[in-house]
Amino acid sequence: MAMSASSSSRALLRRIGGALLRRSFSASASAGSDSAAAAAGYHVAGGPSYMRGAVFWEPGRPLTLEEFQMPRPKAGELLIKTKACGVCHSDLHVMKGEIPFSSPCVVGHEITGEVVDHGTHTPIEIVNRFPIGSHVVGAFIMPCGNCFYCVKIQGQEDLCESFFAYNRAKGTLYDGETRLFLRSNGKPVYMYSMGGLAEYCVVPANALAVLPHSLPYTESAILGCAVFTAYGALRHAAEMRAGDSVAVIGVGGVGSSCLQIAKAFGASEVIAVDVLDEKLQNARTLGATHTVNAAKEDAVERIKEITGGRGVDVAVEALGKALTFAQCTKSVRDGGKAVMIGLAATNVVGEVDITRLVRRQVKIIGSYGARARQDLPQIVKLAESGAFNLQNTISRKCKFEEANDAYEDLNQGKIVGRAVVEIME
Repeated sequence: MAMSASSSSRALLRRIGGALLRRSFSASASAGSDSAAAAAGYHVAGGPSYMRGAVFWEPGRPLTLEEFQMPRPKAGELLIKTKACGVCHSDLHVMKGEIPFSSPCVVGHEITGEVVDHGTHTPIEIVNRFPIGSHVVGAFIMPCGNCFYCVKIQGQEDLCESFFAYNRAKGTLYDGETRLFLRSNGKPVYMYSMGGLAEYCVVPANALAVLPHSLPYTESAILGCAVFTAYGALRHAAEMRAGDSVAVIGVGGVGSSCLQIAKAFGASEVIAVDVLDEKLQNARTLGATHTVNAAKEDAVERIKEITGGRGVDVAVEALGKALTFAQCTKSVRDGGKAVMIGLAATNVVGEVDITRLVRRQVKIIGSYGARARQDLPQIVKLAESGAFNLQNTISRKCKFEEANDAYEDLNQGKIVGRAVVEIME
């Protein structure tokens, strides 16, 4: 009898345990669908309940335009009607499989747009700062505002723990969930930054700045990444001062912005280095005092010749290649700073002369971007004052339906400066 009772108890426990396990699995499996269901009934007052977004599925497969449920902002977040989105090499790295990222996802992280809604329970200070109808620009590094780095004195939001742990590692916002769900089946799609290559996007308020009506949506899109990255490199990493000599190696979209920021900060010499004459000619219009075609002459030797044999105070590498990494470190003077901002494919390694590094006090610094809350408003002011020329930086404007072609041309080196996708009128 005792054995029978024991067996009966064990069987009961197994049934209870199995039921709990099934319930737990079911709850986990339905978490995404619950979020999708919650978003499905959401729409902007008087507006649509769905939108289009450009989806990256896997390397080698073109972006496709898909319909999504209207993304729903949560507390501290804003829904933005996207007006323009820049075409950036960082997206291209993801699309080529060179940098791991969750897929399917919506790429695009350089946006301007109009505020159309605030998430429920968003603090009144944020609502007042960004009222409905506000023109805004978004930074690609979206700080949480609460982590160790975000609250440090002076702030290091460009190292935000939540941004890297959630967005870059998982393709979500900081509650661990995406805001993007396909209209057809409710399946989740991940977000590269805010997933800006879409008709609407959700952006944490900490990553936004007001865009004056005097600045156009299309050209201003690059303020949130290309210019944001350049500003962080020269303002924070290099701590550039007026009178410094600066070399920029690789003058595409971000490198071109570095030229203008260096000029705006009072550089005595601004040296542009590239392998395409067309890009170097454009660099002259953006503030370069000298140009060097690295395919035709030794870039390091030419930089030293221009600077009286010493090298520059600051060199910026904007390509993410082992060769240009080495050129950057060799181009700086003793005690100078080599700032690396170009993302590389996974496992690409740069080499450096250790003895020179030690004896001559060469400083090698990585820089991913700037600090959204303190720097993005200053970047907007630079553009508003005319110190940064947006018009000359944009070399192509294209329609939403042409986004995939723009990335193809970027991959083939056919875009001289920066391309911008115009999404909604």
